[in-house]
Amino acid sequence: MALLLIFSNLTLLSLLSMAVLSNQQPLLNSAEQESVYGVLDSINWAVPWRDIFPDNFCISAPHGVVCEASFDESNGTVTETAHIVELSFGYVSDFNPNPPCSPTQLSTLFSLPLSNTFGSSSSTNASTNLKFQYPTIIRNFTSLRRLVLTGNGFYGEIPGEIGNLVDLEEITLSRNELAGELPKTLAMLKKLKILDLSQNQFEGCLPELMGNLTLLLKLDLSSNRFGCKIPETFRQLQSLEFLDLSFNYFGNFGVPMFLGEIPRLKEVYLSGNLLGGKIPEIWENLGGVVRIGFSNMGLIGLIPASMGTYLRNLSYLGLDNNKLEGSVPEEFGLLQFAEINLENNSLSGSVPFSTKVGEKLKLAGNTGLCVDDKLRWYTKNRGTLEQLQLCNKPDNPSAVIFNGASLLFFNLHVLFFSLGILFVFTGL
Repeated sequence: MALLLIFSNLTLLSLLSMAVLSNQQPLLNSAEQESVYGVLDSINWAVPWRDIFPDNFCISAPHGVVCEASFDESNGTVTETAHIVELSFGYVSDFNPNPPCSPTQLSTLFSLPLSNTFGSSSSTNASTNLKFQYPTIIRNFTSLRRLVLTGNGFYGEIPGEIGNLVDLEEITLSRNELAGELPKTLAMLKKLKILDLSQNQFEGCLPELMGNLTLLLKLDLSSNRFGCKIPETFRQLQSLEFLDLSFNYFGNFGVPMFLGEIPRLKEVYLSGNLLGGKIPEIWENLGGVVRIGFSNMGLIGLIPASMGTYLRNLSYLGLDNNKLEGSVPEEFGLLQFAEINLENNSLSGSVPFSTKVGEKLKLAGNTGLCVDDKLRWYTKNRGTLEQLQLCNKPDNPSAVIFNGASLLFFNLHVLFFSLGILFVFTGL
């Protein structure tokens, strides 16, 4: 009986071991493992990556390297393989750092000479000025879905082979020193949802084919040296919610009319580009927009009243440092929860806002604007309205101001005068 029990237990253990082995994630092939080492070396060659992480990266990998299993079909045979799907060295976004490293990693990774790699934005190091060439070896990761290399001092150009990484859903390479023109092969990344190349030194014209990235949710190309005209093909980006092209060198072609054809748009920033022209009437289908940055763009003419009518969800509107003229639309009084910056224009007339809106107004630098006593008093020490002159009240002669008694006397006078005329004509 005891032997039977022991045999049963051994059989159960054997079955459990087989189940564990059958469910074990496949290992990364040696060529792809070496490619990861190549990327890590390009980030910081001084760290002995192979000694610190000798195991297969599907078992143990540095923070920011993610391995996943997938199924490959070849010659009618389906096999399970492992690939690197994420390289995230830097920040998930401009404001949110990656999750913290484990304690066993911190002792090594905090010694990296790049303050924005694997660490928090508050970390500092004397070697943060080191620069690293963009790791072209990344093109070997054909299953990559996320590529985040933020604030790592990379320089060089994005290679055209990036178009081969057709599974990419995010490319974030912000706050580096990358330069050159964008490769047209970016348009091959049809699954791309986030493209953030902000704060680099890219230049030239944007490829027209970027309009083929129809799944894009976020496009941030701000603080570069892009020029020419903003491509009209961007009207095809019907899923776009965030567009930031600010602080580039786009030409004097006016605010793009196609913005009114992107119905899901929530934030749009074009500040710092001297696009010129008038603010177009494109706001009817953009009721979901919450933030607009149109500062320092050389804009002229009147502010469309339709912005106040249709943009009821606005939380920020920046039209400062332009050449706008005329009055502030009364419809802007409907934007009770928005911060509105209209500073340094040529606006004139009375400010038509309620006291609720007035607290968030910035109107300095418009010498022709005036404000009434009530609004100025309410916003005292809360904004720039106290800097505006008071509106002149019209001088109304007392002779034309009727009270109840004078109005009654006037009516009686007219009545008697009319009766006198009647008596004359009737001979009474």
